[in-house]
Amino acid sequence: MSTERRRITRKRAAVLGAVALLLLTGGAAATSAAADSPADSPRHVREAALTGTAMIDRAKGDEITFTFDAHLPFADRQDPGKARGTIRFSHYVEELNWGGAGEAKVDCLMTGGKVATVSAVVTRADGDLKDTIGKRVGLTVHDRGKQDGFGYSWAMVGLPSALPDDMPKCVGGAPFEKTRPGSGTFHVAPLDHRP
Repeated sequence: MSTERRRITRKRAAVLGAVALLLLTGGAAATSAAADSPADSPRHVREAALTGTAMIDRAKGDEITFTFDAHLPFADRQDPGKARGTIRFSHYVEELNWGGAGEAKVDCLMTGGKVATVSAVVTRADGDLKDTIGKRVGLTVHDRGKQDGFGYSWAMVGLPSALPDDMPKCVGGAPFEKTRPGSGTFHVAPLDHRP
C-alpha cells in the first residue's frame, strides 16, 4: 500500500471517528436534555399526592380512621396552597360512648420523600365532632410501606375543636403515631417543591 493511500485511509478514519464522536456526544446530550424535561422523564411525577385509608393503632374500642385523597398538580408545585381533595375521618371511643365522623376540604399539600403534610378545613361533621366544622386541621403521614407514621396538629391541645381559628396551612405534628397493622395504608407520591 502506498504512503499516499495510507494517508487518505488515516484521514478517512480520523474523519469518520470525529463524526461518530459528534453523533454519540450529541445524542447523549439530547438524551440528557430530554430526561431533564419533566414531561419526558421516566421518573416524572405528574402530581404530589397523599392517598389511602388506614386506622390509627390504638387500644381496642378507640377506633380512628382516616381516608386521604389529596393532590397537587406538577404545574402548581411552587404553591402547595393550590392542592385539592378531601380527607374523611371518624373517631369513636366505645368506653366513653363518644364519637363522630366528618369530612374536610384540602387546602395545602407538601411532600418530601415519603413524608406528606396536608391541611384541610372541616366542612362536615357529626356527633361529638360537630364543633370542628370550620376548623383547619393539619396532618402528617410517613409512608413506611407497612405501618405508616401519623401525626396531627391538635396533639398539643387535645381535640381539633381546640385549635386556633387562625391555624396556618400545611402545619401538622410529627408522625408519632402508627397505623394499625392490616387496617390499610397511606401512599405518598412526592414532588419536588423547589424552584
